[in-house]
Amino acid sequence: MDQTGYDVIIIGGGIIGLATAMALTQQTDAKVLVLEKENRLAAHQTGNNSGVIHSGIYYKPGSLKARNCVEGRRALIQFAEEQSIPYELCGKVIVATRAEELPALETLEQRAAANGLSGARRLNKAEIKEIEPHTDGLAGLHVPETGIIDYKKVVEKYAEVISANGGQIRPNARMTGFERAGTELVVKTTAGDFKSRYLVNCAGLQSDHIARMCGLKPDVQIIPFRGEYYDIIPEKHNLVKNLIYPVPDPRFPFLGVHFTRRITGGIEAGPNAVLAFKREGYKFLQVSLPDLLAFSGYVGFWRMATRYWRMAVDEYYRSLSKAAFVRALQKLVPDLEYNDVHRGGAGVRAQALAPDGALVDDFKIGEADGMIHVLNAPSPAATASISIGRSIASMALSRFDLPVKQLT
Repeated sequence: MDQTGYDVIIIGGGIIGLATAMALTQQTDAKVLVLEKENRLAAHQTGNNSGVIHSGIYYKPGSLKARNCVEGRRALIQFAEEQSIPYELCGKVIVATRAEELPALETLEQRAAANGLSGARRLNKAEIKEIEPHTDGLAGLHVPETGIIDYKKVVEKYAEVISANGGQIRPNARMTGFERAGTELVVKTTAGDFKSRYLVNCAGLQSDHIARMCGLKPDVQIIPFRGEYYDIIPEKHNLVKNLIYPVPDPRFPFLGVHFTRRITGGIEAGPNAVLAFKREGYKFLQVSLPDLLAFSGYVGFWRMATRYWRMAVDEYYRSLSKAAFVRALQKLVPDLEYNDVHRGGAGVRAQALAPDGALVDDFKIGEADGMIHVLNAPSPAATASISIGRSIASMALSRFDLPVKQLT
């Protein structure tokens, strides 16, 4: 592979990096290269999520999350149909199990209307039972525009489109350094040096680290949160028809433990949200000393810890105790029993944390000379990926000197 003369290098072979590369190769004649540090694409956040197509109901109207989720969902479904990727708009139920959750449920209903969702409707106890017979709740919302898909297959198709349009993807190329050489940017990797005029950082869990390597001083730091899942045994799949969610705590950008039917088969329950001791720490005992030192040296981490330590204790207890995890699940599906679930997989969420200890709730994209850095793109980024990729491509076209594709 020629390692010189690229117009744009994209760091990260997850769904955002590939969606950006796809948009750039569709809209421009730029020479685009995606560098991925692992030996396969979608190795981290993209390949370890639950495969939900989010509707956009949770996000503040007018936010980047709201706009990109709604637009991205429509684009993703169209792409799936064009590329013959299996998906299903099976819908979900958001259930309030306590009276104090009813105001937040009302807010979600208002956001559904504000964000342009069609068909979302309020449910009473009997109506919840009609959709999910084994679920108990005081009230609920039915969201028919929620669905399920396999994002690994989505990424595979993104990669095919990129290659068909002349873009290149290089695995096993971990970024190790960066320098400027005149008008060129030199990206140093374990696979050698690659030169380009421009750079887009879509490195997910490593995005702030890459930004600093490129000479930036981002005003946020990535904190990894591990989400652990349980799988429901096949004999009890009848307890869950599609997707069942709790009313989320509005203080946090997490949705709470829920039930998800997977497009690939099976039903999973989770995730919780515990601080990971390693940016790519999928198991409880995985620890990275450099990552721990980075967290402990960041003032925002201590402010977050001071503010939310009680929640952290509860989440760690639920992580270590299957019984506690099952009790949380029983709030939604009381018929579920201890032996009906067994430990499944885990994912790690790249969550940007502000210096004041606030968990950044919206997507965050930064810029520098000849560079664009995606500094916060957690869920619903997979659903919104095509929209996000197109937005980054539009930013690149407005700021970078790229050859626009000529229509023939």
